[in-house]
Amino acid sequence: MYDRTTTFLTTVITVALIVLPWNATALNQGSMANQFLNQRFSKDAIDDLLVKSLREISQGKHKQAFVTINELIKTAPNFKLGYLIRGDLIAAQGRALSAFGDPSAAESIKEPEIQGLRDEARARLDYYLSDKKVAQLPNLLAKLSDKQEHLIVVDVASTRLFLYKKVDGTLKYMADYYVTIGKNGAGKQVQGDKRTPLGVYFAGKKLTQPLEDMYGDAAYPLNYPNELDQHQNKNGNGIWLHGTPSNTYSRPPRASDGCVVLSNPDLKALEPILQMGKTPVIITNNLEWLSADKANFQQDEQKQLQTSIEQWRSDWVSQNSDEYLSHYSSKFFYIDGDYQKWADYKRSVQLGKPKVSVAIRDISMFSYPNFDQPIVVVNFEQEFKSASLQNKMQKRQYWLYENKQWKIIYEGTA
Repeated sequence: MYDRTTTFLTTVITVALIVLPWNATALNQGSMANQFLNQRFSKDAIDDLLVKSLREISQGKHKQAFVTINELIKTAPNFKLGYLIRGDLIAAQGRALSAFGDPSAAESIKEPEIQGLRDEARARLDYYLSDKKVAQLPNLLAKLSDKQEHLIVVDVASTRLFLYKKVDGTLKYMADYYVTIGKNGAGKQVQGDKRTPLGVYFAGKKLTQPLEDMYGDAAYPLNYPNELDQHQNKNGNGIWLHGTPSNTYSRPPRASDGCVVLSNPDLKALEPILQMGKTPVIITNNLEWLSADKANFQQDEQKQLQTSIEQWRSDWVSQNSDEYLSHYSSKFFYIDGDYQKWADYKRSVQLGKPKVSVAIRDISMFSYPNFDQPIVVVNFEQEFKSASLQNKMQKRQYWLYENKQWKIIYEGTA
């Protein structure tokens, strides 16, 4: 029995018959073993129970593994990966298994669904055994506005969603969740390519219309395609944060049509945050973590950008067209045209140097990920007054760092 269950663990750890950088032996050596042996597993933590069952299998404690798997299934009755492992455990009592997810052992789970569960096992275990660095912040310039309290960062490479909260003016890690992304990976370009977009987005409030069961308990639309996406001729729509079907706890890492999918319980945990509306969601690939050196550099970048924003505002008030337009890149675009059209319009308006007042407040800043040059999305509330016009609006700008200066490449309402 011990040999058969140990063989089974090896096939689990070599998920989908692909050898991972760790195996059954690695689970019982050094600091990794100490991590497992000393870990206090939460009763309702899916990944904790999953890894706990594998640890028990590796130690030949197959009866305890059955108890753990049953507890996992009790915690999440629709967690198909749990049933797959339980089916393999049962089959391993009578014979050695040559692959994780033996179709003859799976309980009502057939190919190709089994392959998706193998991929999910690999993604969950890879992340669990990684240096998760939850105490560190993402290497992204992120400044929340006064009205924002949370930031969501999705790393498509690890299929993980990270939640941060603003505490005393700085971000603090709160939680992370396994997610599903597009069938064809990341970098959405066109309608129907089944890819998840990369960029800075904002989640709208929960959709109120009736949804098909495939979208789970709730759905929150992202503003894809955003202004930069549209400028790059990216199209498509209906990119949401949403849940899973009622008979499914979680889906394979790559299984959506481009949306970011969470389990219904995880989405429920995020509901108080998402229901506020306009929650910033940065979707990136291969998330980097912020080191002490990078943190200092990032602070300098933020100060420089803040200075540039204030100078832009001041030069607008002065009605000096040359100084004002110096803040705009030659790559600038807006809803009605390009830089030249914008410059001509502004020069004509400012020709008589009318007296104006411009106030900006409640500023937020978010690095745009996976781009050739540094870009930061800046949102703020703008109040404009002149002799003939007075208005207040939410404005959005995209600032590009070029030639060691921050320049505006887009401006419009948010």
